[in-house]
Amino acid sequence: YVPPQIKKAQETVDDKKREELGRLKKMVNGLINRLSEPNLSSISGQMEELYMANSRKDMNDTLTETLMNACVTAVAMPARLVMEHVLLVSILHHNVGIEVGAHFLEAVVKKFDELCKSDAEGKECENLLALTAHLYNFHVVHCLLIFDILKKLVSTFTEKEIELILFLLKNVGFSLRKDDALALKELITEAQRKASTAEKKFQDQTRVRFMLETMLALRNNDMRKIPGYDPEPVERLRKLQRALVHSSGSGKDTQLRVSLESLLSADQVGRWWIVGSSWSGAPMISDTKSQAQQKLHVGKVSSKIMELARKQRMNTDIRRSIFCVLMTSEDFMDAFEKLLK
Repeated sequence: YVPPQIKKAQETVDDKKREELGRLKKMVNGLINRLSEPNLSSISGQMEELYMANSRKDMNDTLTETLMNACVTAVAMPARLVMEHVLLVSILHHNVGIEVGAHFLEAVVKKFDELCKSDAEGKECENLLALTAHLYNFHVVHCLLIFDILKKLVSTFTEKEIELILFLLKNVGFSLRKDDALALKELITEAQRKASTAEKKFQDQTRVRFMLETMLALRNNDMRKIPGYDPEPVERLRKLQRALVHSSGSGKDTQLRVSLESLLSADQVGRWWIVGSSWSGAPMISDTKSQAQQKLHVGKVSSKIMELARKQRMNTDIRRSIFCVLMTSEDFMDAFEKLLK
């Protein structure tokens, strides 16, 4: 039962919150709509101010929703537009905190996985893949995730997947070769094996042949063999990124080294790549076991120490355990060992 006056207070708080979120959404939408290469500096600055003025969760949710609405459509998005949107995320990721990029990346990957399973007809998968590719291009995510996605696509190996593999390799193939040539070589070998076994399955063999040629061109570092490959726009925007990122740590140390499996199971096992989020969702160890362990440690100490713990207001099992360990240890190494146990 909720008393009427508390219910009323809750409702006003909810209304207030809804109003605030609506206002925030309007502001973020306005900034995203105006986003272009020349005004990226001022828009990223305004976004940072919004992050300072509002809660991180609200900002992350609003920004992710706005960007997904802008970039994930049934028609193919212009490459430049996708790059500019992702560049904004990467600047905020480096200047505000890694949870900005992590939140957006998780939403993109989960949506991509969902659409791959549902066999959607539109170009949403390509758009989501372009977002992921540019998150890698602008140093938000490590090549580990891109290789995981490619392996997944190669293992399914239908005509749609071949299109997606080609699309991804065209966007980030040479960067992958630079970052991990061995993994790329293994992927190419696997794709060749799949292509030779699936030859009867496809009526139109040209797509498969073209994909294999592209992969060989990547392996031999031959850019001319890939039609429409132009690294210049990405390079130009990378220069702009270096100019707009405040800290010197805009390179490898802020990259999220997270696998596809970790992202898809984040709700069950937590998000270890964001500080303080690894235990959200279902706990990984059953409570009964940990409670039994705590009781066990406390049971070994004398009643005098327990009385002291009570006087110092150590009111939970874990606090009492830590207090008793500190009070009964012989030296700092002994205390360290006991605390670890």
